[in-house]
Amino acid sequence: MARRHPARTSRPPGRRPLKVWVAMGSDSDLPVMEEALRALAGFGIPYEVEIASAHRTPQATAERARNAERRGFGAIIVGAGHAAHLGGIVAAHSTLPVIGVPLPSSSLQGLDALLSTVQMPGGVPVATMAIGKSGAQNAGIFAAQILATRDPEIRRRLHAHKAQLAAKVTEKNRALREPAARPKA
Repeated sequence: MARRHPARTSRPPGRRPLKVWVAMGSDSDLPVMEEALRALAGFGIPYEVEIASAHRTPQATAERARNAERRGFGAIIVGAGHAAHLGGIVAAHSTLPVIGVPLPSSSLQGLDALLSTVQMPGGVPVATMAIGKSGAQNAGIFAAQILATRDPEIRRRLHAHKAQLAAKVTEKNRALREPAARPKA
């Protein structure tokens, strides 16, 4: 199920844009992980997305993680539910930044995945986002922040994103203060 999204970023002289590898344990995780894909696409970051299992395809997953840097990736986002071992397996086999998204796929609504992802042993870091869609969106933004240290165009887009967030709050405050703009009860 590998999908690719092409780059839209400017290329610094002599450098190609880095990609983000987005991996998830099952195709049922895609509705949540699409938030990360939307964020990456919004910043013009190329990505590849695929299913990778820590339990069902451990050798293939480890091999993919080992070769991620050579294949042009600059960060990795993993979405995993239940025991959520995917982030740890990927981080054990790569020196790239790994961002974990706990998925609410169990009867514990993602708490098990959150605890599994956030409690990595010393030396095998996995940056852990919130459970579910907001965590996936933040994972995409966080990956953009990582890549922005090398790519000025992504950095510019991040500044514009922050300005948009601030403008929305300013507009909501204006509407709140103007009685005519408030909804009638």
